[in-house]
Amino acid sequence: MALKKVRVSEAVGMVLGHDITKIVPGEYKGPAFKKGHIVSPEDIPHLLNIGKDHIYLLELGEGQVHENDAAQRIACLVGGENTCFAGPTEGKVNILAKHDGLLKINRDAVIRINSVEYTVLSTLHGNRLVKAREILAGVKVVPLIVDAETIEKVERIAGKYHDIVSVKPLQSLKTAVITTGNEVYYGRIQDKFGPVLAEKIKTYNATFSGLSFQPDDKEKITQNILDCIHAGAAVIVVTGGMSVDPDDVTPDAIRATGAEIITYGTPVLPGAMFMLAYLNNVAILGLPACGMFAKITVFDLVFPRILAGEKLSKQDFAEMGYGGLCMNCKECVYPCCPFGK
Repeated sequence: MALKKVRVSEAVGMVLGHDITKIVPGEYKGPAFKKGHIVSPEDIPHLLNIGKDHIYLLELGEGQVHENDAAQRIACLVGGENTCFAGPTEGKVNILAKHDGLLKINRDAVIRINSVEYTVLSTLHGNRLVKAREILAGVKVVPLIVDAETIEKVERIAGKYHDIVSVKPLQSLKTAVITTGNEVYYGRIQDKFGPVLAEKIKTYNATFSGLSFQPDDKEKITQNILDCIHAGAAVIVVTGGMSVDPDDVTPDAIRATGAEIITYGTPVLPGAMFMLAYLNNVAILGLPACGMFAKITVFDLVFPRILAGEKLSKQDFAEMGYGGLCMNCKECVYPCCPFGK
């Protein structure tokens, strides 16, 4: 790369080879002049006011890539399903969500790409819900000019992965809720779990298909689950009776359906006594009482992934232990917190 240094007063008519940043402390940081701008006489005072007595015209050598082009090429390698791009601005390209959905990040790929010298790939945490046009990741290179070999290294890494940054749309799956417990079934106390859960299901844009009640009777709970499946439910949430007490029969009732038990117990607090099972393609969730009292629980880590079409494994739950401790903040700001990350 060759740099041609020119005094600002002599730069009229010349083309900038890079963005020039303007910073006003506490007020503004952004491009004052962008790459490709043709300097006019009116620009001279502005350039001087932001401390630019000279500008540099870039003359790229063979096998060299400008930061804007490098960021665009890397972003195209990283951005996957349901993503789009914005920029480059000041050498950075943002990867955005095309649609609402569940953000997926291949963490291993991100680490390997950032191990390439001068490469910057900064992302949000994966497995969180995002909105259309939300920024998911930022891509840039550190110097103004990089060797093409840098981009080629990233290409070789990215070629081993699929959809490094992507968004999975949520399906509006038909979801049924079964509340268990003699105290509710026989009217001794008012059910407060069902309405809370029904509202939460709707916030995820799933289809709430109704609430039913069963006593602490394994056979009746099992039959109710099978009836919900017969009625077309794709997800069934069974609440109550999830502890290891002898009269808590919900886990046994779920097992009696013939479902494959993925996990009973998770390294997530709140949500340690959670159960996930699959009967064919129907997800059956055993939700402990924390779902009624805590705003965010293991349910909020699992349910969106089910709606996104994922079939969770035991390994998925093992990985939830890292970041799985809710800090029980006075004001909940989830997902902008460490929980589930």
